[in-house]
Amino acid sequence: MIENIRLAFQGIWSHKMRSFLTMLGIIIGIASIIAIVSTIQGTNNALRDQLVGSGNNTVNVTLSQGGEEYQIYDSSSIPQGIPVISDDTRQRILALDDVEKMTSFTTRFVSEGVYYRDKSLSEFNIYGIDMDYFDTLSYAVKTGRVFLQEDYDKYHRVIIVDQTASENLFQGANPLGRTVEISGQPFTVIGVVYKTASYEPDIQDVDDFYTYDDGSNGIFFMPKATWPIVFQYDEPENVVVKATSTEEMTRAGQRTANILNETITSKNSTITYSAEDLLGIVKQQQELANASNLQLVWIAGISLLVGGIGVMNIMIVSVTERTNEIGLKKAIGARKSAILWQFLTEAAVLTSLGGILGVAAGIAMSQLIHRFTGILVGINWPAALVAVLFSMIIGIVFGLLPSVQASNLDPIEALRRE
Repeated sequence: MIENIRLAFQGIWSHKMRSFLTMLGIIIGIASIIAIVSTIQGTNNALRDQLVGSGNNTVNVTLSQGGEEYQIYDSSSIPQGIPVISDDTRQRILALDDVEKMTSFTTRFVSEGVYYRDKSLSEFNIYGIDMDYFDTLSYAVKTGRVFLQEDYDKYHRVIIVDQTASENLFQGANPLGRTVEISGQPFTVIGVVYKTASYEPDIQDVDDFYTYDDGSNGIFFMPKATWPIVFQYDEPENVVVKATSTEEMTRAGQRTANILNETITSKNSTITYSAEDLLGIVKQQQELANASNLQLVWIAGISLLVGGIGVMNIMIVSVTERTNEIGLKKAIGARKSAILWQFLTEAAVLTSLGGILGVAAGIAMSQLIHRFTGILVGINWPAALVAVLFSMIIGIVFGLLPSVQASNLDPIEALRRE
């Protein structure tokens, strides 16, 4: 085999231009497939990042009605029979093997009601959170501190703001220690937080803008224990679970929703907890993208068929040119199998080289596509390896007929032929 490979390289090198032109169809076909697969991979990764986020593996499990998140605007809209999350329910959720962390919280989108001196802030989100919220959702402290257990036990009127709320309400001033009024109740700002596991969505048009923009001027966080001070009542909570891996997000969210729904005693069966299935949305988007791009792969595969026919043609020419060599080898005792494997190896080496060059060209094409169009690409190395192996198979399949023809030559007739 080693000797056959050496002879194959020797034959290819002695006819460099002819060999390159023969490989060209293979190179173009493989390069096209690698470029297309790379754009598919990049598109799928982009879709995953856009919908799943930056990989923090968190799933929102929210109270919903008719497929839409249930909104609480005042005490009259609080549903009956939806208890707050108990310690027992929390432990059941944390005991799930696909859940790493969890947090429960209450939330409202408030049109107006926050004042600092003569300034007011409207259109903001307010959350009543537990001590696990910031850790689960990957928030970090910019200045100040987070809530302590004492803040919950003694119902301290303290709040934490995000950077957006800090900039909009305090306009560059240090917010720590400032007192703000929320629905007439004074709260002291003890910290400013920001989200570390955030990502920038790809906003292409105004529709994308409204999809990702929640219209909020910032977020205010208060200890969950002090929520009734502002809103008078305990309210149903939502949950965020952090899955052990991205692949487990859907399962973790669904199992958490099932546990929460077991606690509901409401007679209104339309109000339930439901988990967002981001991976399901990603899968649907990816399937649509793959279906259209698969057609391009088949078209690129035609180039491989053309390249294979070219290999067959050049190997037939090679057999004709080397008839005397074949006759001499058979005359001194070479077996038919040795002649067969020599030419078959040469065809396989020729197309394998074409496959390797095609992979390199495909990677270069992918980078050019990314540079000039901005389309994300992702090199799929297993696909590249399969492409090289496939090119080798093409050489074996299309080189088989010329190799059999060479092995069946009569040595006497071969030596006679000029």
